[in-house]
Amino acid sequence: MSKDTERIEREIEAARNQLALTLDELSVRAHPKRIADNAKQKAIAKVNEPKVKYSLIGAAGLIVLLLLLKIFR
Repeated sequence: MSKDTERIEREIEAARNQLALTLDELSVRAHPKRIADNAKQKAIAKVNEPKVKYSLIGAAGLIVLLLLLKIFR
């Protein structure tokens, strides 16, 4: 009977340790600064894709052209 109790206590302690590790990992992952940094990195990576980059350049050029036409007309 005492071996069963000891085994159960060891299992409970192992579960507590695992829970503590999981909570630590969640607190690191859910930190607002980390989330913002990850979002920023993803946005920069997306903008640096050739299709997106050249589309934005083209749109900016079109806007500049339209503004110049409006100003000088």
